Amino acid sequence: MSAPINEPTDQRLIESTLAGDDEAFAALVARHKRKVFGIAARFARNDAELQDISQEIFVKAYRKLKSFRGDAPFEHWVSRIAVRSCYDFLRATRHDRENVPLDGIEIGTQPSGNAEHAREVLQWALVRLTSDERLVITLLELEERSVRETAELTGWSESNVKVRAFRARQALKKILEASHER
Repeated sequence: MSAPINEPTDQRLIESTLAGDDEAFAALVARHKRKVFGIAARFARNDAELQDISQEIFVKAYRKLKSFRGDAPFEHWVSRIAVRSCYDFLRATRHDRENVPLDGIEIGTQPSGNAEHAREVLQWALVRLTSDERLVITLLELEERSVRETAELTGWSESNVKVRAFRARQALKKILEASHER
């Protein structure tokens, strides 16, 4: 995202932040908040988790700001931190998510055109995937990122992304088939 003509660039805000200007970092947060919240929203179950994850992402970005080299846009750099933070969050909350009940979602009983029902079932199934599986499905399928983008965001090789995606799709299929048999 480029800054309007009268506003400082991301690079200038980073330099000011590193020089001790916390308001400059607040401006960076305001500028990139929508992107970070968009990424975190794919992994959070509710608003409280979304707020916690997003705050953690910006805290990590602030702490690591000295390591920003500028070879890619700041937005890309903070997106990588966001994806990795969400991955850490998924791993940390894995046990809590495995035990989420269907809560009245009846698999296979709704008309196929019921988009809301489909979203509920997908969310229910996604929380049962491992953190790696959920991350790769979210990035490739829900956010429609390319294999290359997913590799850049996760730090995995492109071939590793493809293998993980195949396994994740198989696991998701198995979860959905098992729930349908209930």
